[in-house]
Amino acid sequence: MLRDDTLTLLPTMAAKDDLYSKIIPRKNRQPRTGTIKHGSSLEILLSMGFPKARALKALASTGGRSVQAACDWLFSHVDDPFLNDPLPREYVLYLRPMGPLAQKLSDFWQQSKQLCGKNKAHNIFPHITLCQFFMCEDKNVDALCEALQTTVSRWKSKFPNPLPLELYTSSNFIGLFVNEECAEVLKKFAADFAEEALMKTDVRVEPHKKQLHVTLAYHFQANHLPTLEKLAQNIDLNLGCDWVATIFSRDIRYINHETLQVLYPYIPQNDDELELVPADFIFMSPVEQTNTSEGWIYGSSLATGCSGLLPENYVTKADECGTWVFHGSYSLLNTVSAMSYPLSDGLLDRRQDDQGLVDTASLTIICPPMQPLRINSHPGPNKRCLFVCRHGERMDVVFGKYWLSQCFDAKGRYVRTNLNMPPSLPQRSGGYREYEKDAPITVFGCTQAKLVGEALLESNTVVDFVYCSPSLRCVQTAHYILKGLKQDNKGKIRIEPGLFEWTKWVSGTTLPAWLTPAELVAANLSVDTTYRPHIPISKLVVSETYETYMNRSYQVTKDILGECRSKGNNMLIVAHASSLEACTRQLQGLTPQNSKDFVQVVRKIPYLGFCCCEELGESGLWQLTDPPILPLTHGPTGGFNWRETLLQE
Repeated sequence: MLRDDTLTLLPTMAAKDDLYSKIIPRKNRQPRTGTIKHGSSLEILLSMGFPKARALKALASTGGRSVQAACDWLFSHVDDPFLNDPLPREYVLYLRPMGPLAQKLSDFWQQSKQLCGKNKAHNIFPHITLCQFFMCEDKNVDALCEALQTTVSRWKSKFPNPLPLELYTSSNFIGLFVNEECAEVLKKFAADFAEEALMKTDVRVEPHKKQLHVTLAYHFQANHLPTLEKLAQNIDLNLGCDWVATIFSRDIRYINHETLQVLYPYIPQNDDELELVPADFIFMSPVEQTNTSEGWIYGSSLATGCSGLLPENYVTKADECGTWVFHGSYSLLNTVSAMSYPLSDGLLDRRQDDQGLVDTASLTIICPPMQPLRINSHPGPNKRCLFVCRHGERMDVVFGKYWLSQCFDAKGRYVRTNLNMPPSLPQRSGGYREYEKDAPITVFGCTQAKLVGEALLESNTVVDFVYCSPSLRCVQTAHYILKGLKQDNKGKIRIEPGLFEWTKWVSGTTLPAWLTPAELVAANLSVDTTYRPHIPISKLVVSETYETYMNRSYQVTKDILGECRSKGNNMLIVAHASSLEACTRQLQGLTPQNSKDFVQVVRKIPYLGFCCCEELGESGLWQLTDPPILPLTHGPTGGFNWRETLLQE
């Protein structure tokens, strides 16, 4: 038998890695079957030497799924500072739809997310809230589920069938409301459950007093209302539907935290950093971020309970319900008294029939799995695609703003002082000091660009037109992309001043003195000297407003697409980090986000960050889709994921 303190001694690093592989990702775990009661699970854990409080916490945190799941949880939380904390979990009772109507709701979730981006409704699956969140001690979870089962058995014959729903829309909310008479039945059912729970567990449950409804969308942008309303009107409310009463729980410590999910593995470099395992969830409190360095956040791991610093671009926003634990569900219309919940929702599964025994033969899926947003992984045939790419690594960032003093002598002659510096630089009519505002890319920057071109070539992607910001770093990047594509002899780069970055970011009171197309050609760069820009340099102003910059980027992108219509399918824009957002957002029918959020998006886009926008037939709208090439990761900062960076709420 294990001693009380055995857990503090068991896992080595190798053992922890093995445990991580068991518990993450939860969505890929296969459901376990067995015939052990929840009480028996507790007895087995106690016989293994686990303290009772820890055993109960593990069972509650895994939905009482199995002894193995509870052991996995205990071992992975060996370093959790709150392992012995008696804090209860928070629970909630929802009605969840199943059947044809549930599938239609799932379709609405996907389509609304794809066409309008994520809104607050996407954080939780379709449901009707029957009560407020309430606390329940770990020792009372079994009795709480029994209280629900008892209540459902009393109300099966009284439940409205079908449950009538009515579509309601406002300027910032769309939902399906239960009619008043039937809503009263549901509220009495919830009140009866509250009484049963109080009697069996001494847990106080407060039934939901507001209008009962299924939320379809809320906190969305005003211009998305017509699209969302049309999608909602396509939901056939007369489709068959069963409703199941379902209990979920969440960790009370992280209620006011933002939920994130790990994209890439990370091994801590310092004692105050957190190890990251892909698919794990991270809880981040905004108030804990005041003392963190730029590019880092402080968070706590769901898988281990440990906290620490982690790189911001290793995680992405996740749905709130992704970390919830499923405890039990009971149909209010069908004869099956206990049903399983789909693991694809990311919630832990607990299966229990009327006698408390697992009976896999009697289990039914209560709701079709909510499918994740899927956008075509590659551009379809004859579809027009716009690629937008950031320039490569720049000299002034790598070698500092005083790099000119290192590389130019008193007579203005360039001298290479580092292998990452180019062997030569183009001659400038205004003198080498003009490089202060118009830096070239490094040797590594050239390599980055060529790698992207080679990847496009390997994917059989043909670039029909290349448009470029007048910044030298962008022109050089475009040139080396074409070199990798083996199109540098026939591909001509069109210099478009309208693609220059937000002029507010330019230092001083004047714009850079860019090289002319003729000077760029003299420097052996593949530039089209006959091209007439849509927005000439004379139209750019210093310190333009954010709105002006976004409108300029949108307008010039539309002009480029119009110019290339019927002349080629694939257009490439090589410009700045901000261009990936500024040149694509309004094409998708989205309004620009505020400047603060815009800056946060831009700062996550690395050199050669690459995105793809695909035209949606003749609709005039475009959508972001997976590029035809893999992302390019350089340095310890993680890779660029366009889906997580550019698909904002």
